[in-house]
Amino acid sequence: MGRWTTLIDEMVEGRWINPETGKPGTVPYEKVVIDDHLDGREADLVTRLGFKGRIAVVCDENTHDVMGARVAQALKAAHNSGVTSVETIVLDHPHADEENLAALRDKTRNVDFLVAVGSGTINDLCKYVTFTDGRAYCVFGTAPSMNGYTSTTASITESNGLKVSRPSHAPKGVFIDLSVNAAAPTYLIASGFGDCLVRSVAQFDWWLSHRLLDTFYTELPFDLEIADEREMMKRAPGLAKGDVEAVGYLHRVLTLCGFGVSFTGMSNHGSMGEHQISHYIDCFAGDKHPGTLHGQQVGVATLTMARLQRQILDDKNPPRIGPTKIDEADMIRRVGPEIAKVCVSEMKQKAFDEAGAEKLNAKIAEIWPKLRAELEAFSVPVDVMVKALKDSGGPTTARELGLDVDFYREAVIHAREIRKRYSALDIAADAGYLRDFAQNEG
Repeated sequence: MGRWTTLIDEMVEGRWINPETGKPGTVPYEKVVIDDHLDGREADLVTRLGFKGRIAVVCDENTHDVMGARVAQALKAAHNSGVTSVETIVLDHPHADEENLAALRDKTRNVDFLVAVGSGTINDLCKYVTFTDGRAYCVFGTAPSMNGYTSTTASITESNGLKVSRPSHAPKGVFIDLSVNAAAPTYLIASGFGDCLVRSVAQFDWWLSHRLLDTFYTELPFDLEIADEREMMKRAPGLAKGDVEAVGYLHRVLTLCGFGVSFTGMSNHGSMGEHQISHYIDCFAGDKHPGTLHGQQVGVATLTMARLQRQILDDKNPPRIGPTKIDEADMIRRVGPEIAKVCVSEMKQKAFDEAGAEKLNAKIAEIWPKLRAELEAFSVPVDVMVKALKDSGGPTTARELGLDVDFYREAVIHAREIRKRYSALDIAADAGYLRDFAQNEG
């Protein structure tokens, strides 16, 4: 059992018992290796997965130099392994969108297996391409910039510009050389920390939705990662210094968060209101987008959600909502008619008419003292989160992101429109104070 894969090894090998079912929990990975160094082990890790024949190593111009060339060379030198050819594909500033999916599918049509070397975009492209055609892939992570290494979803920007989370499949193997990852640029490491910081606000939102709308909820994903989250938070300053120990705990939290998707079939435990804000920025900022990473934006949005949730909790009186307002004309003005149609559909699935609002208000009033205490238990003080994110080297405001403040406020107000998941954004909007709250963000 590896130093960094305690519990993870038990899950991968089927020895871990799911406390909710009493049965062995299963995850769709054959091997997850997180170690201080993987030098000299690259080919063995890949070929032990049964990857033989024609292999493509997929990277970009940065990850090629960091680790891609090393992995390709190791596979080429792997004698008697069954590998017949190794092709290196270096993508030029790729994006995880339809155009790049089609290009990668074409470039790899004559190979049997893909080995992704990189983080978010490279991983999502390889993951989704192989999912659609039935091939297998594995990934060597080069930066702890997101939790997608072990996720069974892929974030893809569709042709209409809307970023969606598509069902996909897992890599056969996930391999993390911590010495490589700790040497990644600080902004990439801080991006991963921002993506991990969401636990408390996502749990708040998911529990709120469960209690008010009777949506599914489980503690399991949070129980898996909470102990490592505490260790990671203690070591936030080490992330900005490239400390291997700090990066190791960050990767454990990222990995276990991804495992949570395998057990629940959904990403709610790590993606609620804060991710909607980040997705809105990616989809609609256009020329105003500062080129920041998803995790950097999520970190800032997490702080916004924490402040909004604190405002809700600090009021001893229960929130009182009115009928949901869906302004389709304004949506069309902001995002165009095609995406507006999607947003209207999403909103209608969580909208309240006058009778529905009154019914929910009665429910909130009845359970508010207990619900308030339940939500309080999930919360982390906002100042603690701000300090940790700043210590990690991450931006904490829209201004620090380099994002237009007025646009960020627009994202806070309207992000709830792009997904049917119910969050504190919805209750604040239907209660009539989200717009005023947003004017103090940025």
